[in-house]
Amino acid sequence: MPITVHGEKITGGKTIRVVEGDITTREVDAIVNAANRHLQHGGGVAGAIVRAGGYSIQEESDRIGYVETGSAAITGAGRLRARFVIHAVGPRMGEGGEDAKLKSAVQYTLELASKKGLKSISMPAISSGIYGFPKDRCANILVNTAAGFLKSNPHTSLEMIEFCLFDETTARLFLHELQKVSA
Repeated sequence: MPITVHGEKITGGKTIRVVEGDITTREVDAIVNAANRHLQHGGGVAGAIVRAGGYSIQEESDRIGYVETGSAAITGAGRLRARFVIHAVGPRMGEGGEDAKLKSAVQYTLELASKKGLKSISMPAISSGIYGFPKDRCANILVNTAAGFLKSNPHTSLEMIEFCLFDETTARLFLHELQKVSA
């Protein structure tokens, strides 16, 4: 699946962009996995990442074991083009406090990437698949959290935050939110 760039915005010298395609093919420092708390990567984005990157990603995740909702952990990326996989644990709809938990997962992910000195990161629409989080709310939270992080952390190592979406409909929702962000 080729990558289609839908749009980007420069804020504080840093880039936020929306692309449509397969996150497992991205050449960035880290891709983000929409993970469950036990880091068992069987289906969805998680399953695709392990299939593309190799079982070593699951083995490293097994050693980590458990990650709270709203948090994240990092592993190597196996055979992927990325160097790392950041496993962000977003909320399931109906568990309560979903918006705050999703924002926390994204914030934690960006802080972890920055602490590692990473320059580029690509993330999917966390929690919007089998966890049932509405895609429009997901787009709003992810884009605004990323923009807020870059504005609040001007010295972060991150130079590019990308949202890699698997379908055009979701990519358009993210692009709509990105267009509302002030530079």
